[in-house]
Amino acid sequence: MNKNRQRRPVSNIQHSCEPVATCRSAQFSTFHLSESAMAPTYKIIYFNVTALGESCRMLLKYANIDFEDERIETDDWPNHKAKMPFGQMPILVINGKQYHQSLAMARYCAKQAKLVGKDDLEDLEIESIVETINDLRLKIALYSYEKDEAIKASRKAPLFEETIPYYLERIDKIAKENGGHLAVNRLTWADIYLTSILDYINFMIEGDLLEKYSNLQKVRDTVLAIPQIKKWIEERPKGWC
Repeated sequence: MNKNRQRRPVSNIQHSCEPVATCRSAQFSTFHLSESAMAPTYKIIYFNVTALGESCRMLLKYANIDFEDERIETDDWPNHKAKMPFGQMPILVINGKQYHQSLAMARYCAKQAKLVGKDDLEDLEIESIVETINDLRLKIALYSYEKDEAIKASRKAPLFEETIPYYLERIDKIAKENGGHLAVNRLTWADIYLTSILDYINFMIEGDLLEKYSNLQKVRDTVLAIPQIKKWIEERPKGWC
């Protein structure tokens, strides 16, 4: 080892490394900036109705997130069915990838809209009421879509006199306890989910589901008064429900 070899001053080493570190830092900063600047692209594929696709539409509109609203006419559905993951709609397309199941889609959109719970317990409360509303929808659909008129007639009284009041009395009470909301005393995606599904349910029962339930009417009216959603309803394509 050459003892006469001069050591490079520590200060010089530090200074000589700084431009490299700064350069690398700038490269990473630029990379992360470009990544974050690339907002995802969204498309909702569904029939020209509200029904199961409207919750995602409303949630994205609430969040001021742009999306392509692709609507397929019923007569044209056979030409598209094979292209869907499980032969059903609605479909949420994110950056070109298809996702299915309406409640899973709505939950994702709710996260983007910041309308989920603050913790797991709040999410449990919100999602419980969403699932309950969906249970009611399925029971109503069982009656509405029955093609055998005799069977349909036999289901009518139990649905309208027992099932619907049973559910709505309890959900209305929940809305009252939560200050005009369905969970956690504030606006969440549960409120928007109920509102989004009402046109479809009213179509199936040929009436006004919330006619006798003032607290649920308050939930609906609060959502419909949100400027982004009010504007969307005024401008959206008119379907058969």
